[in-house]
Amino acid sequence: MTFHILTIFPEFFRGPFDYGVVARAVQTNRIQIRIHDLRQWTFDRHRSVDDRPFGGGEGMLMKPEPIFLATQAILPQKSDNKKVALMSAQGRLFDQATARRWSALDELLLICGRYEGVDERVAQNLVDEETSIGDFVVSGGELPAALIIDAVARLVPGVLGNEASSENESFTSGLLDCAQFTRPADFRGLPVPEVLLGGNHEEIRKWRHETALAKTTRNRPDLLKKI
Repeated sequence: MTFHILTIFPEFFRGPFDYGVVARAVQTNRIQIRIHDLRQWTFDRHRSVDDRPFGGGEGMLMKPEPIFLATQAILPQKSDNKKVALMSAQGRLFDQATARRWSALDELLLICGRYEGVDERVAQNLVDEETSIGDFVVSGGELPAALIIDAVARLVPGVLGNEASSENESFTSGLLDCAQFTRPADFRGLPVPEVLLGGNHEEIRKWRHETALAKTTRNRPDLLKKI
């Protein structure tokens, strides 16, 4: 799978993809990550990518022309296996289901907005999906793009050493992941639950489901409404 990132800060991504699962996936050619500088598709001497919004208002908006030109150059022919997503606080919330759906694509282009946002004609006429990582605002789309690539890449077949890892974790069943413990069995007088030491796999399975339900109820009760 190939990830494309369209950004005005290509240097931002020199670090995030150099470690862990994503780095190994690149090294083994399970995925490719290509960074594209949006300013390559500008023509004025200042390489401008933004301008004042019509109707007034604070800040600047990213202009449509460079984004259209860049997207059409990077993905000249879109298809069901080649998608374009705009990182946007106004987008649909990115979740594990979206990550799994995107992991089946051949190519995914992530457009990183900046300033006060992006000209609406990009969202309406160019991209397949407008995507948000949460109900908060960050300075640009670079951090969301990095997070999304990490979430999607680990679901690409062959990336994880144990494919079951992606099946038994938070959000896969709709619940958060269960409580987890490791050695030592007693740490500063805090013991591991006895059920995990007994070797009864059916009892362990039940206990894990109960703790996942309890943690979801405590930390994310909104998820229970979806189950």
